[in-house]
Amino acid sequence: MRRHFVHFLWGTLLAVLGLVFVFFISVWNGWVGYMPDMDELSNPIDKFASQVYSSDQQLIGTWNADNNNRVAIDYNGLSPHLVHALVATEDERFYEHSGIDFIALGRAVVKRGVMGKASAGGGSTITQQLAKQLFSEKAHSTVERLLQKPIEWIIAVKLERHFTKEEILAMYFNYFDFLHNAVGIKRAANVYFDKEPRRLSVTESAMLVGLCKNPSMFNPLRYPERCLQRRNVVLMQMVKSGYVTNAEYKELSQRPLGLHFTKPKPVSGAGDYFQAFLRQYMMAKKPEREDYQTWQNRQFVLDSIAWEQDPLYGWCNKNTKRNGEPYNVNTDGLRIYTTLDTRMQQYAEESVRKHVGGYLQSQFNLAMRFKKNAPFSSNISRRTIKEILNRSCRQTVRYRRLKEQGATPEEIKRSFRTPHEMTLFTYHGDIDTVMTPIDSIRYYKSFLRSAFVSMDPQTGAVKAYVGDIDYQHFKYDVVMGGRRQVGSTIKPFLYALAMQNGMTPCTLAPNVQRTYGGWTPRNGSRARYGQEVPLRWGLQQSNNWISAYLINLLGPSQFVNILHDFGLNNPDIDKNTSPVLCLGPCEASVGEMVSAYTTFANGGIRCAPLFVTKIEDSHGNVIAKFQPLMTEVISEVSSYQMIDMLRAVIQGGTGSRLRYAYHLTADIGGKTGTTNNNSDGWFMGITPELVSGCWVGGEDRDIHFDHTSIGQGATTALPVWAYFMQRVYADKRLGYNQGKKFAIPAKFNPCQTADTINVNGIQEEYF
Repeated sequence: MRRHFVHFLWGTLLAVLGLVFVFFISVWNGWVGYMPDMDELSNPIDKFASQVYSSDQQLIGTWNADNNNRVAIDYNGLSPHLVHALVATEDERFYEHSGIDFIALGRAVVKRGVMGKASAGGGSTITQQLAKQLFSEKAHSTVERLLQKPIEWIIAVKLERHFTKEEILAMYFNYFDFLHNAVGIKRAANVYFDKEPRRLSVTESAMLVGLCKNPSMFNPLRYPERCLQRRNVVLMQMVKSGYVTNAEYKELSQRPLGLHFTKPKPVSGAGDYFQAFLRQYMMAKKPEREDYQTWQNRQFVLDSIAWEQDPLYGWCNKNTKRNGEPYNVNTDGLRIYTTLDTRMQQYAEESVRKHVGGYLQSQFNLAMRFKKNAPFSSNISRRTIKEILNRSCRQTVRYRRLKEQGATPEEIKRSFRTPHEMTLFTYHGDIDTVMTPIDSIRYYKSFLRSAFVSMDPQTGAVKAYVGDIDYQHFKYDVVMGGRRQVGSTIKPFLYALAMQNGMTPCTLAPNVQRTYGGWTPRNGSRARYGQEVPLRWGLQQSNNWISAYLINLLGPSQFVNILHDFGLNNPDIDKNTSPVLCLGPCEASVGEMVSAYTTFANGGIRCAPLFVTKIEDSHGNVIAKFQPLMTEVISEVSSYQMIDMLRAVIQGGTGSRLRYAYHLTADIGGKTGTTNNNSDGWFMGITPELVSGCWVGGEDRDIHFDHTSIGQGATTALPVWAYFMQRVYADKRLGYNQGKKFAIPAKFNPCQTADTINVNGIQEEYF
């Protein structure tokens, strides 16, 4: 009987061992659970991420499934203190094991499993932690975690077989998320200490390694004391491992954190808004009517046209790999070569920040300081403000999450009025505070917003793209995603229509106030009232009476048609067939407006924005090339006449401060724009080599300056354009110079009508 029992025990043990062996073999081969293939293990971070390059050959981003724009560095780019701190704290026998530390594992099993100690220490090695970060989903229970462990062990062993210890350490640091958009050690070192990783000191390295335990718990900005204590724990572990002496510890542990927190910057100066737009644009799916709301009819039409006419729109879903599957920018390792120039992008971002953040915002805050409705205009009721805030609440993630959880309206309201810990944007860096969500919404609405884009008018290449003032806190992109009323920047399109209909800049028009079908336009000035004035003067002074005269003469329907030719396709344009359309109540994006203005600088040919020049697959094969999309809008002669009038705006009109205040001497044409109540400020500027545009305004139209002196486009938007062009001309590497002239025949007379000009003859004689 005893012998049978012994045989039973041995049989059971052997069966268990056999099952364990079969289980591990199954896991090893991927028959049970998830096991990445060998190719994936060879490059667990970067192989499948697409790389995005600028026109000046800079890597500006990597796109992967977790949406983190990390920059990987190799082991030689790490400070030795980082390596010592990590090994001492997380895996003291790292250099001795092959992925699994059986001593540490046994200790954890005995202390935690047998003795029930919660603080028994972990048995995971650095390699296992890397395997968990790279290839394991978050476990939702102890059972799931226990099932994940064997998979992580095997992945860790495979990682150890295919990588050196140094490569594993580099991958660990490159992958970890250190908070505050600091994904990877390079960005973490930049953000927290404004340093490169190889230059981190002992204490700085210890602090960053301390975050690896739980970055939220030891957040150095929110919990500096807690973070300091954790850093000193890491330093003590370094003492135990012999990397730091006791004497050094006593001195180092007394040092402050020494943070030099720097707001996270886009990689290589490249715009986050640009990358976010491009990623979404390339991944767009074929428009299906059922995917659009009833009020999105026009958008469905526009997207359908883009799907058919723009090769880049939905490129991933219009093209397939060899296996027949569509491309994916997150997983196919594409190399995407864009038109963006990192230097010009940097100048654009700094120009927006300098003027909007450095000047306008303080002026706006000062103007709103004693107003009870702030940041809203005093002209609207408290009820309207409440409706705006409630609408904004319904658009938040918090609201949607509470609705999904079945919260009642009263519970949702209570949640928005309950103080929470949060991080807020300021121009001087993020701050941690306690605030109710509804107050935080109002706080963010107090910031003036801006968008800027610059294009090459001959190729359509987008050189700079600023969607708003800060991507991390203001995701709405006004360059291509949003539209605002364009105001007087619409007037050059009307004047272009007049040129097409046989008028010239010298054609006279009555400068008087008239009524057109019940509409009587107002004007900001009565200069030369009652006189016959040339159209050049009318556009130079942005005179509303001249614009009203022209649209009444030419007809709103003809104006609508040419607006579509210029690329303005907002449905409001089709609906608004009254003469008031000439003053710009319709909405357009900054990208649409800049593309439209390329018509004037490009001989009457409108250039659509070009974002990408070519795409390569992961093997370096060119799989797509892109050319600019061009549309003839007006004649070459009309474009010369428009340049003449747009120059006049700069020489003595609403854009003249470019000369006397910003001392730009280049050949420039431009147009300012200001909408009702100063809700939107615009400036569109053309040069022979660049067409750029800027918009400035509040998130809502009821957030604005009350006085035109500071709320007009010449004050809000024009300076951004000026600062940008100053920087561009000063950077000789870019090749732009102020001596370049528009390619207009030397003896061209803008006051000749089109039917009396032999353009070909002029070109032969004077070009």
